[in-house]
Amino acid sequence: MSTVTAQAAMPLIDPEVFAGRIHIDGEWVSGGGGEIASVEPATGETLAMVGMADADDVARAAEGAARAQKEWAAMPHPARAAVLRKAAQLWEAHAEEIMGWNVREVGAIPPLAGFALHVTAAECYEASSLPSAPLGSILSSEEPRLSLAQQIPIGVVGVISPFNVPLILGIRAVAPALALGNAVLLKPDPRTVITGGVSMVRIFEEAGLPAGLLQLVPGGAEVGEAMVADPRVRVVAFTGSTRAGRAVGELAGRHLTRAHLELGGNSAFIVRHDADVDKAVNLATWGAFLHQGQICMTVGRHIVHESLFDQYVGKLAAKADSMHVGDPAAGQVHLGPLIDEVQRDRVHTLVQDAVAQGATLAAGGTYEQLFYRPTVLANPPKDAAAYCDEVFGPVASVVSFATDDEAVALAADTEYGLSLGIVTADALAGYEMATRIPSGIVHVNDQTVNDEANAPFGGVGASGTGSRHGGAQANIDAFTETRWITLRREPGQYPL
Repeated sequence: MSTVTAQAAMPLIDPEVFAGRIHIDGEWVSGGGGEIASVEPATGETLAMVGMADADDVARAAEGAARAQKEWAAMPHPARAAVLRKAAQLWEAHAEEIMGWNVREVGAIPPLAGFALHVTAAECYEASSLPSAPLGSILSSEEPRLSLAQQIPIGVVGVISPFNVPLILGIRAVAPALALGNAVLLKPDPRTVITGGVSMVRIFEEAGLPAGLLQLVPGGAEVGEAMVADPRVRVVAFTGSTRAGRAVGELAGRHLTRAHLELGGNSAFIVRHDADVDKAVNLATWGAFLHQGQICMTVGRHIVHESLFDQYVGKLAAKADSMHVGDPAAGQVHLGPLIDEVQRDRVHTLVQDAVAQGATLAAGGTYEQLFYRPTVLANPPKDAAAYCDEVFGPVASVVSFATDDEAVALAADTEYGLSLGIVTADALAGYEMATRIPSGIVHVNDQTVNDEANAPFGGVGASGTGSRHGGAQANIDAFTETRWITLRREPGQYPL
C-alpha cells in the first residue's frame, strides 16, 4: 500500500485538534478573535467551533511567515516542487473526506464538491511546475554588459478567499505563491473556515511544507485590513464582492501593497437567432443555477433573440420547476441551500422588487428556510437590480433582442466584465460578437462557469484587475517581483 493511500484511511481533519484555534508557525493556538460556530446551512447544525484571529495575530503570523520564507525560497527547486506534487496527491487521496466538509459546511452539491477537489488537485500539480520554470530573461543592452530581468519571490503573500467555492478560490493563489518561494497568510471566510482553511493547512502539513509558510488567520474585516496594511505582506490576492474589493484596493494603494482583485460578475449569455433552444437551455440551466447561483461567473443576464424568446423562457422555467432543492448531504439534489439568511433575504428582495417593477415571474421566487427555488424572471426592466447587479442566487433574468448589434449593446451595458457565453450555429460570428464586448473570459457555444488550472482567469471593469490566476505566466507575474541585473567584466567608465 502506498503512503498516500495509507494516509487516506486516517481522518485528515480532526475537530478536536483545531477546535476554536487558528494556525500560526505550525501550531494550533487560540486566536485573539475568539471562536465561532461553523454551521451547516442545510440543517443549522453546528459542525465544529473554529478560531478567529485578530490584528495582533496577523502581525505575529506575518513575522513568522517572513522568517520561514527565506529558507523556503533558498531551497532547491525540486524540493519545493515535491511538496506541491505531494499536496496534489493528498487532495486526491482525501477527496471523500474533504468533499463531505464541502457539502455540509458550504452547501455544495456532491458533483460540485467533486469538481472543486479536482481543480484543487490540478492547481497543485500545475504549481509544481513553477519552481523549475524560467524566471527571467536576457535583455539587449547598449552597453558591453550582460543584462538580465530576474523574477524573484515577493516574500509574504496575503490570500483572502470567499465562502462560495473556498477550495478553488483559495488554492489558486496559495499553491502558486508557495511554489514560487513565498510564504502565505490565508484568511478564509469565517463561514467556511474548515473547507477553505483547515483542510488546506492539513494537506500542506502532511505534504511536508515547513512550519510557518502557511499561516491560517480567519476573521472579519479587521483581520483583512491588518493583513493588507502589514508591511511584510507585499501582495494581497483577494476574491470577493466588488464592494469589498474596492475597499481592499483602496487600502492596498495607501500602503503600496500590490492587490490582485477577482471580484463580482453579472455574466451575459447571448442566444443568437440560429441557436438550438434545447441546447441553449441546457447550458443556461447549469450556468444560472449551479451552486445556487453563488458563483462569480454565474449567468445572470440571458439575452435571447426575439424569435426564440418565448420558447426559451418556457423551457428554462420548466427546467427550473423540475429541479429538486434540498440538503445535499441527505440525497441527490440539484440545488443546495444558500449560505445564510442574509444572502437569502437579499436574493428574495431582488426578485420581489423586479416583479414589482414589471418582470414576469416565470418560475421560482419562493423559499423554505435557506432553500431558494431556481427562479426565472422574464422581461425585467433594465434598471431592476435583479437584472443589472450581481444577485449571487439562483435567479435568471431573460430579455430579448432583435439584432446582433442590440445584443452586443445589452451585453456590454454593465460595469462588470468577468465571463461571457454566446450560443450560435456560427461560431465565428459568435467570436466576432465577443470581440465587441469587454470580458476577461469568453466561451462560444458554452455557458459562463468554467475553470481550468492552466488557463488564465480574471475579469475587467468592476470584475477585477485582470487575469492574475491560472497559467504559468500569470502566476509568475502575480507572485514574483522583477528586478534588473547587469554584469560587466570591468567597471564602467563615466565622464565625471
